[in-house]
Amino acid sequence: MIAGCTPHERGGYYFEDFAVGSSFAHKLRRTVTQMDNMLFSNMTLNPQPLHIDAEFCAQETEWGRPLMNSLFALGLMIGMSVNDLTVGATIANLGMTDVRFPHPLFEGDTVRATTAIVATRGSKSRPDAGLVEFPRRAFKQEGMLVAECRRTAFLRKRPSATIAV
Repeated sequence: MIAGCTPHERGGYYFEDFAVGSSFAHKLRRTVTQMDNMLFSNMTLNPQPLHIDAEFCAQETEWGRPLMNSLFALGLMIGMSVNDLTVGATIANLGMTDVRFPHPLFEGDTVRATTAIVATRGSKSRPDAGLVEFPRRAFKQEGMLVAECRRTAFLRKRPSATIAV
């Protein structure tokens, strides 16, 4: 919750509510499973044995077991923040940069996520919206960083803050 701000009726916050320098530890956490890995890899048509073949991993990888699909980890990290910050106020996801997966994520690991606010600016083309840059980070149970990215979101301004044109 952002102190002193009334959220959107669905729970997210408007563009004006985000202050550069703010940070959030998200409430939702998730223990990942091999079923998550199998479903995600199969739904995205990714046949990489590194994710879906335990025998291959045991015999031919340094890990000895399947790695969680990195794009699943990225999606999970972003998803963990939605209820806390942007649900209902997002117009669009404009992009993600600086995506990294510095340490492996495995079945049975529990993931938690954080978000910081590093930049905000009003939209040049839409007076009812603004852009917010959010570095996001995901950690597994022992505190090891498993994913990070910098996301730019296009968010609604409060209805009272829009300028009539």
